[in-house]
Amino acid sequence: MRLNTHEWGSGDRIAVLVHGIMSDHRTWRKVGPALAERGYRVIAVDLRGHGASPRGEGPAPVDRYGPELFAQDLVDTLPVGADLAIGHSLGGLALLDAVDRLKPARAVYSDPAWKFAQPGLFTPSAFTLFKRASREQIKLLSPRWEEVDVDVELATVAAWDEDSALALAGHQEPTGLPGAPAVPSLVQLPGRSFLITPEDAEELRGLGYEVRTVEDSGHTIHRDDHEGFMASLDGWI
Repeated sequence: MRLNTHEWGSGDRIAVLVHGIMSDHRTWRKVGPALAERGYRVIAVDLRGHGASPRGEGPAPVDRYGPELFAQDLVDTLPVGADLAIGHSLGGLALLDAVDRLKPARAVYSDPAWKFAQPGLFTPSAFTLFKRASREQIKLLSPRWEEVDVDVELATVAAWDEDSALALAGHQEPTGLPGAPAVPSLVQLPGRSFLITPEDAEELRGLGYEVRTVEDSGHTIHRDDHEGFMASLDGWI
C-alpha cells in the first residue's frame, strides 16, 4: 500500500519518520522542521488506518492490519537508502521489520513496541478507549504537552481506524527483542519505559545497539521533551 506522506525541507540528505499507533505525521510537527534545518529532506508517513492513508482491506481487523502489513507499506512508500530513519512505538516495530529492505544509513527506534515490559498494561481494548478521549483527559495523561499538541492528538485520534489496535490483539507479546542491528541503530528510551526494561536495554547494548535515555519524558519523547529528544540524537543526525 502506498501511504500518505508529508515533507519538510529540501536538503540533500533524506530522513524518514514513522509515527506510533493512533497518531500520524502531525506528531512530528517540531521534529520535521528541526531536521529540515539541519539539511534533511524529511518524509513522514501516515501508517495504514491513520491520518490520510488508506484503511486496510479484508473481512476482519487482523486481515487489514498487522506488523507485517505496516512494514510492507513502508517498503512500498519510502525511498531505499535514506540517511536516517526514525520510528516511534508501533513505528519502531514497523521500521524494524522493514529496515533490512529500506537500508537506511542509520536507524533510531524511539521507545519501540518490540515487547511489553508489563504485559496486560495496554490492551487493544484500552487503546480504543482513546477514540473518545476528551481534551482534559489528554492533558491529564500528557501534562507537558503544549496546547497545539493536544489539538493534534484530538485530530489524529479522530482520523485513526481503531480496528488497527484490535488487529494487534495477537501481537500483545511481540516476538521479543530483535537480533543484532541490520544497520547502525540507536534505541531511545524515556526515564521509565513500559515497553523496554532496564534488563532489555542492557541486552540491546550487548547486541550492538546504542541505548540512550531521555530521563524527564514519557513514552512520546519527542512531544514530552522536544529539546531532550533532539539532544539525544547528537551524533546520529
